Amino acid sequence: MNFKHILFSAAVMGSSILCAQTAKPVVAKAAATAAKANGIKFSQYDLPNGLHVILHEDHSTPIVAVTVLYHVGSKNEDPTRTGFAHFFEHLMFEGSDNIKRGEYMKLIQDAGGQLNANTSFDRTFYYEVIPSNQLELGLWMESERMMHSKIDSVGVETQRKVVKEELKQRNENTPYGSILNEAFGHAYTVHPYRWTPGGSPEYINKAAIQEFIDFYKTFYVPNNATLSIAGDINPAQVKALIDKYFAPIPKGTKAIPRPTAVEPVKTAEVRDTVLDNIQLPGVIMGYHTPAQGTPEYYAVNMLATLLSQGKSSRMQKSIVDKQQKAVFAGAFPLPSEDPGLTLIFGISNMGVAPTDLEASMNAEFEKVKKDLISEEEFQKLRNQVENDFVSGNSKMVGIAENLANYYVYFKDANLINTEIDRYMKVTREDIQKAAQKYLTKENRVVLYYLPKE
Repeated sequence: MNFKHILFSAAVMGSSILCAQTAKPVVAKAAATAAKANGIKFSQYDLPNGLHVILHEDHSTPIVAVTVLYHVGSKNEDPTRTGFAHFFEHLMFEGSDNIKRGEYMKLIQDAGGQLNANTSFDRTFYYEVIPSNQLELGLWMESERMMHSKIDSVGVETQRKVVKEELKQRNENTPYGSILNEAFGHAYTVHPYRWTPGGSPEYINKAAIQEFIDFYKTFYVPNNATLSIAGDINPAQVKALIDKYFAPIPKGTKAIPRPTAVEPVKTAEVRDTVLDNIQLPGVIMGYHTPAQGTPEYYAVNMLATLLSQGKSSRMQKSIVDKQQKAVFAGAFPLPSEDPGLTLIFGISNMGVAPTDLEASMNAEFEKVKKDLISEEEFQKLRNQVENDFVSGNSKMVGIAENLANYYVYFKDANLINTEIDRYMKVTREDIQKAAQKYLTKENRVVLYYLPKE
């Protein structure tokens, strides 16, 4: 069982909307390395209606990624209407005034491309990867989504059933599938991260059509969106097409809700037990950690990589291989716009009590808090981080998404070229200090997942 996949799919509620045909990988690893060396070039500008546009030209393959990031996630929701952001991710494929119901996916499939979407705590992201001669099709479809999406009783009722079944499959029928809900629900009391992107089907069922229309008119507006395009494009041509399809869309007039709640600093450990349809017990720990982009955030990320990435990582070598206390152990910092969580968890080996597994996990944390990592291990860690950074920009859709993320969260799209420098500034001492500051009992939630029978 791929526990990392379970966690990721829960953290980012990916739509099941995928075309049968998929595009080929658009950039080889060698090209990605060259891009890092030369820098990823891009241009950006704003339309009068507030839409931010980012363009990256790359003629290595005849493919283009058309993406739109809306700065709305689950944290922007009304606490009595959680799940709206994720629900809209589905609803936005129902069609528009000019795209018949059920035709959205078929149009891209027939053009030889793929499309998908996902929702997180902080944003909703849509993309098409298509042959570059179909660029206008992708732009037209995204402009239709932004201006003319069909929000009616037929689409809402259809997606109510789809989303309800998806959440049931993920939370109830997938072993350990409720980890994210339980961890964040126990960790937060004030901040809207206390509910996850899936939200509650109960609230979706209660909502009236007008509430969905109001949500659309509030968040799905050009002044809350970033259009990021990467691939085989002619900048002059694409700008003309963007002006044709997006400039006529009126600027949103409603105030866009941004949460201001600050989660209080934790002073005591939170512990609980969760009964699940599983065979092996699990120990799940959620540590409060800094928001993305802060200096300590990079140290925490490198700390998590040290603990769990790869077969030679500390938790893998010690807890899984040597002690055989767990069949899986991992540490995953979940990047978030506001201070978030790093989840560290292990799945017990047969016959191993959760208390024994927890003790082994705590012992690994104490080691990194007590002793500086060696220079050799530190260099290996830096190499891993650099490789991950390059790999994140190995496809056109990844480049487009990263450019949009950096702009939306930091107003600095060029971080796609320079953020690696922030990681490289992290010292061995910084990693030790991060462990000492954040891997404390009073800063965490501990959940024991136990079999129901």
